[in-house]
Amino acid sequence: MLYKFKSRAAADLILLEPHARTILQIIGKEAGPTGVITVAQIPAAIAALQAGVAADEARLRDAPLAEEASSDPEAAADDDRREVVRLHQRAAPFIDLLRRSLEEGRDVVWGV
Repeated sequence: MLYKFKSRAAADLILLEPHARTILQIIGKEAGPTGVITVAQIPAAIAALQAGVAADEARLRDAPLAEEASSDPEAAADDDRREVVRLHQRAAPFIDLLRRSLEEGRDVVWGV
């Protein structure tokens, strides 16, 4: 399922359900079939996403040290080739949508 985020201040943003749910959870919103982030809620949503991204980056910096000791060399080589999209990459367009909406005083709505 896809979540489509809309604002009159920017282009639509489409996210797959698991990624949209993660972002909505971070900003404290219920991931229902429809919803709204009001202009008044946008600054807190941006701050929550930035804090979530910072926490995720810190966790990822610390995690490889513990995993390297237990991994075999072939598994580590496979992991290096695998591309992983991090939270900061998924959150960046959403934060941009929120910022543009805040600048123009527009709510952000979503639907599935």
